[in-house]
Amino acid sequence: MGFDQYHEPADELSQETRTFARMIASVIEEAEAINWYEQRISIEKDAEAVAIMKDAQGEEFKHFGMDLEFLLRRKPKWKGILQGILFKDGDIVELGEAAEKAND
Repeated sequence: MGFDQYHEPADELSQETRTFARMIASVIEEAEAINWYEQRISIEKDAEAVAIMKDAQGEEFKHFGMDLEFLLRRKPKWKGILQGILFKDGDIVELGEAAEKAND
């Protein structure tokens, strides 16, 4: 089964770029799975099923975080920007603007 995940000819892309593309795809897939579980949990009536889905969603969230950390370790500017936004009190947009300026 082929994958159409590249916008440029795959044979012209470096291995690093191909790995990057795979990890971006993984982040997207994990985010989609987190969303699907959130929707299922919101309507499920069976408490045991909800508990299982919450556990599964937590695993997807962990994978999302691991994928994101992998990418941030390879993109120091991105990491710097997120360090200026995440886990901070205050206006999120203002934090984002300041973090972007600080990492130019």
